[in-house]
Amino acid sequence: MRIVIMGPAGKMGRLVVREALRRRPQFMIVGGVVPEGRDYVRLDIGKATGDGFVGALLYDHLEWIIPVSEGVIDFTTPECTMETIKECIDHNKPLVIGTTGFSEIELKRIEHAATKIPILMAATTSTTDHLMYEFVQKAAKVLDKADVEIIDMHDRNKNDAPSGTAVEMGKLIAEARGQEFNEVADFGRDSKREEGHIGFHSVRSGDITSTHTVIFGMEGERLEITHRAYNFEIYANGALDAMLFLKGKPAGLYTFNDVLEEKARKAAQGLPLAEF
Repeated sequence: MRIVIMGPAGKMGRLVVREALRRRPQFMIVGGVVPEGRDYVRLDIGKATGDGFVGALLYDHLEWIIPVSEGVIDFTTPECTMETIKECIDHNKPLVIGTTGFSEIELKRIEHAATKIPILMAATTSTTDHLMYEFVQKAAKVLDKADVEIIDMHDRNKNDAPSGTAVEMGKLIAEARGQEFNEVADFGRDSKREEGHIGFHSVRSGDITSTHTVIFGMEGERLEITHRAYNFEIYANGALDAMLFLKGKPAGLYTFNDVLEEKARKAAQGLPLAEF
């Protein structure tokens, strides 16, 4: 599958490049897009990622390379992703969004864009993270009176706080309890906790890899559910799987759960998990 990678010099973009190279010939990188003014524009992607010769060039405008692609993967910033969406609509290309930190207005724009092209948006492309979603949602239903606190830990350069994964967990917990998320979410705390609220706490320090803990506190006991990612290759590979999933799909807003369900169906048919 011929793909364009947005922000290939960034932490996640770099990993997507490396994993796509490792998964050749399943994927062919046709180009990467970087901000204007970089001195490596029009050079090989390997100049930005440190991967040697890749055989695809860097551009500072997506419109120059998107026509020859079959899809775009974007782990950048909300502002950049909004521009990516416009180009994907103009050229009718599927888009995988791993960017987080969107405003409510931007999320509405993404929903509207998905009526025109297939878009998969995921705060996390880790299979294990999605298993954790199921665990915390079930725990929230059973432990409906527990005090819930969500702690997310990332490296010092993480842009958004709380993380998109933490927010998604909070939304699932609120939904399981029949609550309106915006009415019960407390981002940080400088006073006594309110009954039934969900607390969020973000740690940004050093090179901590992605870690999420959900605490269900009760009288005499507590339940903690934690996921720790020891490397980010799992997210890069998940994004590539999502790109394969979108190939040939009609317009719509898809989630990573759709990828996992498709994988399960393929496995039941005895087909390779990586083929969609």
